[in-house]
Amino acid sequence: MHVAWRFLLRLLPMHASPPQHDRHAIKPRILTGDTPTHTGLHLGHWVGSLENRVRLQDEFDCYFLIANVHAFTTLADKPEQIRANTLGIVKDWIAVGMDPERSTFVLQSEVPAIAELTFLFAMLLPFNKVMRNPTLKTEIDSKGLGDTYSFGFPMYAVGQCADILVFRPELVPVGEDQEAHIEMCRDVAMKFNQMYCGVGNRVPQEGHVAAGGVFPIPKAKIGRVARLAGLDGVNKMSKSLGNAIFLYDSAKDVQKKINKITVVAEESTGLVAQSHVLLQYCDAFLSRERAEAIRADYAEGKNVMHGHIKAELGEAINALLEPMRARREALETAEGEARVLEIIRSGIKRANVVAEETLAMSKRSMKLDFAERRISY
Repeated sequence: MHVAWRFLLRLLPMHASPPQHDRHAIKPRILTGDTPTHTGLHLGHWVGSLENRVRLQDEFDCYFLIANVHAFTTLADKPEQIRANTLGIVKDWIAVGMDPERSTFVLQSEVPAIAELTFLFAMLLPFNKVMRNPTLKTEIDSKGLGDTYSFGFPMYAVGQCADILVFRPELVPVGEDQEAHIEMCRDVAMKFNQMYCGVGNRVPQEGHVAAGGVFPIPKAKIGRVARLAGLDGVNKMSKSLGNAIFLYDSAKDVQKKINKITVVAEESTGLVAQSHVLLQYCDAFLSRERAEAIRADYAEGKNVMHGHIKAELGEAINALLEPMRARREALETAEGEARVLEIIRSGIKRANVVAEETLAMSKRSMKLDFAERRISY
């Protein structure tokens, strides 16, 4: 075994997992995921969703979706890049502590039931409602798409409903900006259950499955920090805005970025605002007691050495990121690449068992069950 790969195995969390066939029976299910991009993941992703995923792996039956088909909405002319990004996001997940032995990594393009359900769900959503989705509108604006986006771009909002519901989860860990997608997903699940499964419109959401519905009505689970501001202190941390600290930035780069945070007192009070981005980062990455003490010093107008706070913050963030960097580096070998493909293929098999079951249940409810099919890989 390659030395780097042995090192990775030592770093990965080693928890006993239940037998594969028992997983769905003994744990409630979670579904969440990411669209693969070349810039990778940042601290906003960590506090908004990733740390939740890592923590919930023992408590829930977790399905983590690699939305490589959704990547084609903006990169349709770059299939090689999408493939590389797809392998990269799996490496990122392993590096942060998501464990394919305790969870299922789902490659979207290899789960045919998702595409079928996307088409069927599109019949349940008014076009105007899809286009009013605030997350969709934000992405069109932030990516400067104007009126040039493809027909498939708004379809991905419908596709996200299928991504989630095909695994019939109870919870969807997401960042605050994705909550609108979950609301649309909940609407689709309720409408489907009422229209095709005979669930009454007065049945409470938590009672839909017991009343005969195919789909649980999933709830969003927002991360510990709902919205982490970027280094500019104005916008949400974002790779496209250049205000992010990435999980694989070097220790030196992390400290440089933090040092660039501008600390300015408010004109009206002469004090640094309690909402200042530096204090937000203290809350997110220092101990609760230490963050509260720093806030109190600023609130009392003490002569706080901003540089000392930034150095302390940089040290804490680098302590968090260092094992992630080590695990990521260990995967950048031929053996690591082969292991990533093995993880993807194993996840495909496990995911399709659940997805095909959901599709069969859905088509039966819609009177489309004319034949039985099996998918094998």
